[in-house]
Amino acid sequence: MSTPRHAAPRDDGDRAVAASPRVLVLRALGLGDLLTAVPALCALRRHLPGHDLVLAGPRRLAAAAAATGLVDRLLPTTATGRDVPAELAWSGPEPDVAVDLHGNGPPSHLLLQRLGPRRLLAYAHPGTPRIAGPVWREDEHERDRWCRLLAWYGIAADPGEVWIPPAPVPSPAPGAVVIHPGADAGARRWPPERFAAVAGELHRSGQDVVVTAGAGEGPLAHRVACAAGLPPGAVLGGGDDVPFERLAALVGQARCVVVGDTGLAHLATALGTPSVVLFGPVAPRLWGPPAGARHRVLWHPGGDDSPRPGDAHGRLPDERLLRIGVDEVVDAVRALPEPEPARSRGPAAGPGRTAVAQA
Repeated sequence: MSTPRHAAPRDDGDRAVAASPRVLVLRALGLGDLLTAVPALCALRRHLPGHDLVLAGPRRLAAAAAATGLVDRLLPTTATGRDVPAELAWSGPEPDVAVDLHGNGPPSHLLLQRLGPRRLLAYAHPGTPRIAGPVWREDEHERDRWCRLLAWYGIAADPGEVWIPPAPVPSPAPGAVVIHPGADAGARRWPPERFAAVAGELHRSGQDVVVTAGAGEGPLAHRVACAAGLPPGAVLGGGDDVPFERLAALVGQARCVVVGDTGLAHLATALGTPSVVLFGPVAPRLWGPPAGARHRVLWHPGGDDSPRPGDAHGRLPDERLLRIGVDEVVDAVRALPEPEPARSRGPAAGPGRTAVAQA
């Protein structure tokens, strides 16, 4: 990792850090959550060019945050699931600006207020009446939500500004179809035998197919690869997460990605890689990829097309997810356009934007 522009603030004698105003962004969630916040981070970077941008998020996201080219430092957080962290290990002067991109409610608002920021940007909530922010909307895409928040405070933001720079390393499987059967909840996990049937059909038709796995998902990925008849070495990850730079290279140089509603779908969006994304308990209008031929969304809500017709954190596959058939997914993959040549669509990584120090 290259040397960051600033070292983490340690004491009042650190004049270089103290001289630079800081904007603290709370987004202590997962990879997909970070990537859906890229448009908002782009807007903050443009609007506050002289600020250090500090992201409060899990330590495992340090490499991903660095890859956006938008974050100067990561402030590591600890929390269970999607809970708001109990505290932030902030040091030095108070933030010039604090931005709540975590959610909407007193826990995250008060967490940031305790740091004494000169300005706090957040949605309005009856539990924190002193915050005069915009009204929260339930039926709103995550990218749109955070851009609307910033716009209310006078910061122009474009929800279509989703791209991050391509990984600077070669792919371990260039041109492959990437199958990702995992998800952090069973409700969003399409059955492994169906993923295997898709992988097997594409493999038999001459496609190079790899199966990716996050930490602890190795048995699932190997089950899919074995049932599909894929060659040895077709599974990447499983014991631990695939290192982000390698994962981004794989996805960025892939033929396409087949995935449920999880972080890898957002990585495909961020890198401009064609994708087929399978939705179940949550409507794609809340978390789906941008409209266009590059991405195919499969969702069968039946008579209930509400924003969240199912439990996104349920233990069993959602009934809407189970309505998606193997042939439908294979046909969607074959209908995807060829990937465009890799090129940087995101903001250029300027000096000090190639690494994220952990503050």
